[in-house]
Amino acid sequence: MLSRRVLAGVALVATIALAGCGGNDDNSGDTGTDAGSGSNEYANLSGELKGGGASFPNAFYTEAIAEFKGVASKLTVTYNSVGSGQGKKDFGANLTDFAGTDSTVKDTDGVAAGSYLYVPTVAAPITVSYNLNGVDKLQLSPDTLAKIFQAQITTWNDAAIAADNPGVTLPSTKITVAHRSDGSGTTNNFTKYLKAAAPSTWKLDSGDTVNWPASTQGAEKNTGVAQLIKSSDGGIGYVDFSDAKESGLKFAAIKNKDGQFVAASLDGATAALEGATIKDDLTYDPLNAAGATTYPITAPTYILVRTKYDDAAKKDLVKGFVTYILNEGQTLAPEVDYAPLPDALKTKALAQLDKIQ
Repeated sequence: MLSRRVLAGVALVATIALAGCGGNDDNSGDTGTDAGSGSNEYANLSGELKGGGASFPNAFYTEAIAEFKGVASKLTVTYNSVGSGQGKKDFGANLTDFAGTDSTVKDTDGVAAGSYLYVPTVAAPITVSYNLNGVDKLQLSPDTLAKIFQAQITTWNDAAIAADNPGVTLPSTKITVAHRSDGSGTTNNFTKYLKAAAPSTWKLDSGDTVNWPASTQGAEKNTGVAQLIKSSDGGIGYVDFSDAKESGLKFAAIKNKDGQFVAASLDGATAALEGATIKDDLTYDPLNAAGATTYPITAPTYILVRTKYDDAAKKDLVKGFVTYILNEGQTLAPEVDYAPLPDALKTKALAQLDKIQ
């Protein structure tokens, strides 16, 4: 598996080589692959690690795993993007060594209380992506957004949408709402946002799954929702920032707590992280955070690790890999459209690993 960084480096070398044909400059090109520098601490890690769970951070974990292979060539790490809900169940059933989740563990998730620790890794915006011919810019307030996803607003020229978008000509196209069909931390965070930002309007509560109106459409993973939106003029859904950009989707600017319409961006996500309160277990909630530049639907994501691994060698592998995610991996995050952790939270996350027995 080649990471985006390596592929970009290969392209750069090819460009330099073509540009240099016929010249006398014998300067060697840099491949752009710097993962191996200063990373000998991982060289002795050997074996196999299995992880799975949230699709929200999948692009980041895929990139980090590919880069990690360059400094830990004897360790094979796999991550199966099956959604937060299934990821927690598999972890609880001892089918994986670590799990990815964007939502906290509930009693019904199959993970025993006291058997796990949260390790925050990165954060990112959840976009409200849409596909509407002739409309390249869109603004949505929380109450309007809630009504759209509850199927109370069914056409794009509805008065509430028009009020959020003065001067924009909106078509009478039917709205097609796309959502996750699998248990999803992205769903959990999106519905938590609506519950917090539009409390008098949103009636579907929050969770990894909710009872969506029958007129809406469901798909697995963020990529599935993105595909539904792309295939339908009038489509709208919630998709992580990385997959929305990769799919070429347009996304709406969302009215934040300070009354500003802000489009999804890493800067907006970083602003949301700065205002989040971190709990003792290292979970935190940047949703609907205050601040003029804050993107209000910013979601955290975590790796679940065990408090105790029966195999001491497996413990060392988990600690080594997650340490890489928190150190070198943070520099990769913006390259694949994720916001790295603030330094204070990163320090606490690294300390969390010392609790593993």
